[in-house]
Amino acid sequence: MTHEVLDVRGQLCPIPVIRTQNKVKTLQGGDILDILCTDPGTLSDIPAWCRIHGHKLINTQQGDDEITITIEVTD
Repeated sequence: MTHEVLDVRGQLCPIPVIRTQNKVKTLQGGDILDILCTDPGTLSDIPAWCRIHGHKLINTQQGDDEITITIEVTD
């Protein structure tokens, strides 16, 4: 199991979701991915993408100007 970080801060929709999808393709089931975002739309877009593709949303943390979304990749 690996723990990776994807930095998409400063990117607007749909780029964070596209980059998340591309990164997940390089990972294996059980790997953890932290996605660092600034676009508030990712709070709904990435969890919806996870539901559609069967990945597990572990945590969403929202700070003053940054969002961290943690997902677990499934096979």
